[in-house]
Amino acid sequence: MGKEKTNAMRVLDQNMIPYHVITYDSEDGKIDGISVAQKIGKDPQLVYKTLVTQGKSGNIYVFVIPVESELDLKKAAQITGEKNVALVPMKEIQKLTGYIRGGCSPIGMIKHYPTFIDASACQFEHIIVSGGKIGVLIELRVKDLQSVTEATFHEMVK
Repeated sequence: MGKEKTNAMRVLDQNMIPYHVITYDSEDGKIDGISVAQKIGKDPQLVYKTLVTQGKSGNIYVFVIPVESELDLKKAAQITGEKNVALVPMKEIQKLTGYIRGGCSPIGMIKHYPTFIDASACQFEHIIVSGGKIGVLIELRVKDLQSVTEATFHEMVK
């Protein structure tokens, strides 16, 4: 696999935020967060997935939650002030974010969307998120992720 930078890495570099790139083999098609955590030998509690949602208003919201968890859509709606929110259909992810499913990073999307990180991240100094393409992850400080995405912390998983 090449060493080309993803948009997420370019944003981190521009902001002089230190990060560690972790790569994994995706040839077997197992790109779900729990499988990925196993492949890289990390505790799944440290690996977070990026979910893109749309509110009833049409606004887009980004949620960063542990890979073993499920987003509580009722809590997500309360956090965003929406009547309800739903996950964006897979086929629309790339158009909205510039990333594909399995490689959607909360950092460096083509547009800045309100971003929310699950409060569980606050117990760790570093967490791991998608690096912007399948097979690439980024480990960085939670406070740096929060800063670069302008995210707020909330309890939002079931």
